[in-house]
Amino acid sequence: MVEVATSILSVKPKEEAKTFFALEKAKTDYFHIDVMDGKFVEKNTYKKMFEYASYIKRISNIPLDVHLMVENVKEAIEDFLALEPNIITFHLESASSEEKVKEYINLIKSANCKVGISVKPETDIEKIYKFLPFIHNVLIMTVEPGKGGQTLLEDMVKKISTLKKYIDEKNIEIDIEVDGGINLRTAEEVIKAGANILVAGTAILKAVDYKVIIDEFKKI
Repeated sequence: MVEVATSILSVKPKEEAKTFFALEKAKTDYFHIDVMDGKFVEKNTYKKMFEYASYIKRISNIPLDVHLMVENVKEAIEDFLALEPNIITFHLESASSEEKVKEYINLIKSANCKVGISVKPETDIEKIYKFLPFIHNVLIMTVEPGKGGQTLLEDMVKKISTLKKYIDEKNIEIDIEVDGGINLRTAEEVIKAGANILVAGTAILKAVDYKVIIDEFKKI
């Protein structure tokens, strides 16, 4: 069954508590925490996302899905592990070597937290294959990371299906999460290609009723 991770990047100021409670009531599967440092991507959301995630941890049992778009991955992992998230995902492009990738994987796992690796649109999916047996999730960016409200890049659907074919052939148990430009139309495409976790922000937060749109995603 498809799961939904709601990105809280575009939650309106002063409406945070109301929005988080409404999303919990609507049965989002995860709160997706987009952590940006202003270096790896242009936007800087680091402080705000840490505050939001800390607040959610106090008021909700919905798991945190932390997506690190940062240059200093080790520091960010250590900061967000303190919040006991369900999963921390870092970018393959932010690791300077294969050894660094393994170091980050081990650091996250040492805290009994799940590990995800994300790839930007221009990164070949084959570059992640060697790490698949050691992680829980691959997050495929279907837009350029760093901005909300973008349109899904159609070439990324093929990337999802390529990864799905490989993990099926190798019998690897792993989630495929997609992030960027997800709405009811594009969700159907990416699910058909093999994705089983959808990250959606704008499509959910602009809806009149969060539960209706989340239920629609899960029915696809």
